[in-house]
Amino acid sequence: MRLNQFRDIAAIAEHGSLRAAARHLGLAQPALTRSVHELEHELGGALFERRARGMALTPLGAAFVRRARTILSDVQRARDEAAQLQGAGTGSVVVGMSAASHMALIPKALPRFRLRYPHANLHLIEGVFPTLEAGLRDGYVDFYVGPRPDVSVPAGFVEEKLFDNTRVVVSRVGHPLSGAATLADLTEAEWVTTSITHLDSGELNALFRERNLPSPRLSIKTQSALSMIMAIAYSDALGVLPVQFAEFALTTGTLMRIAPQEILPAPTIVIMRRQGLTLTPAADWFAECVRLAIPSRK
Repeated sequence: MRLNQFRDIAAIAEHGSLRAAARHLGLAQPALTRSVHELEHELGGALFERRARGMALTPLGAAFVRRARTILSDVQRARDEAAQLQGAGTGSVVVGMSAASHMALIPKALPRFRLRYPHANLHLIEGVFPTLEAGLRDGYVDFYVGPRPDVSVPAGFVEEKLFDNTRVVVSRVGHPLSGAATLADLTEAEWVTTSITHLDSGELNALFRERNLPSPRLSIKTQSALSMIMAIAYSDALGVLPVQFAEFALTTGTLMRIAPQEILPAPTIVIMRRQGLTLTPAADWFAECVRLAIPSRK
């Protein structure tokens, strides 16, 4: 079993066909076919089902690809670490971050990181833990910064608390209900919900029930931070969002916090990474830049 075979199988799985994978790798298709056949012979089973429109992983292939991606990520991380320890400011860092974490931490963390590693490739992926878990497990993503998962820390991960967070009611600037003091003043409003902030329609309904208020009128559902911002900015719909949405420099002229007496809990912001994973110097420095950027709350 050779390292290039791990690379070949992962490329075919990613691109869906021998032709596309060979083009991506800069190899002749017969050489790639031979690599697959040799590995299948060694493993004693088929890794792919050959189909008219490409190749699909078998159960054995899916299991092998998961391992292959982990190995390839660790090999690349070892190369990056060796170069960085010898003074090179190159390499790649891949970090998954929630929208609120971007807003709270990137403005201070990114300039500090780029000062030390100006030539490193930094890949920021917006998402929450469930959408990033697979990438963290296979080693493609170095670590995650965002809301703590609703369940206990999954097996195989370590967690580090960064800061407690809060949610607030957010509207567009100039909203007719901008003078509202509490949720009780907002019973006639329409609302936006989203899964990205860990506050879905059921949780929003629960907030109103806890205060003996009628259920909110849910009119818009979104699936990204940008959609949430746009829906609130260009309608009379309100949202309950992490406080960072109302404080971020790029949204303060568009969004505003209302109902100031309502301070609502939000999931704690954490760093999570795969257990036993040693970060490269560049990735470790970016994690430290994140810690140094933690906002202070009065």
